[in-house]
Amino acid sequence: MQARTTDTAPDTEEPGIEGVVQFTSLVHTDDRGLFAGPFRNDAFQEALGRPLFPVKDISHNLSGRGVLRGIHYTATPPGRAKYIYCPYGRVRDFLVDLRVGSPTFGRWTEAELHGGEGRALYVPVGVGHAFLSLEDDSMVVYVMSQGYVPEHELAVSPLDATLGLSLPDPAELVVSARDRAAPSLAEAREKGLLPDYETCREVEEALWA
Repeated sequence: MQARTTDTAPDTEEPGIEGVVQFTSLVHTDDRGLFAGPFRNDAFQEALGRPLFPVKDISHNLSGRGVLRGIHYTATPPGRAKYIYCPYGRVRDFLVDLRVGSPTFGRWTEAELHGGEGRALYVPVGVGHAFLSLEDDSMVVYVMSQGYVPEHELAVSPLDATLGLSLPDPAELVVSARDRAAPSLAEAREKGLLPDYETCREVEEALWA
């Protein structure tokens, strides 16, 4: 295995949803394996003008090939901001702007996250998250601004045809009963389940107060 090193300063990119930032950071590989640095606070502060939120929860999951999780979000308030990366395996990650009134409401973006590249995503309060596992035992790590409270966790259907996420045939996917039964984006909006953009911004700003 040939040694490879990315630039020491992480690259940043804003992938098309207001407030979302993608970081691609340090990776070293040699004949022992690899070393990756998916988070650098100086890069985060440069991109967002402030350090990472005070961390209240770190969680991860493992998923087999073909598992689809999401689109998940947290009722706001309380809301949760997230920093997400994939240290092992490979996933197609989706972010969907669920904030009613946002200039990018209803827009979604995708990025491939995998263990061989230090790519991570900052997910603002009110932006929904989903991913499709492309390999067995793919791991996604979540660094979060609030703890997990089941009754605050909501979902929009990842199979919503109007959204049109770039997914295989639904028959080929492993999806939880909860996610299959989740409302479409339009249904969730009609039921008043989606977060308000200005409220999300206020909640997010309060994280650093």
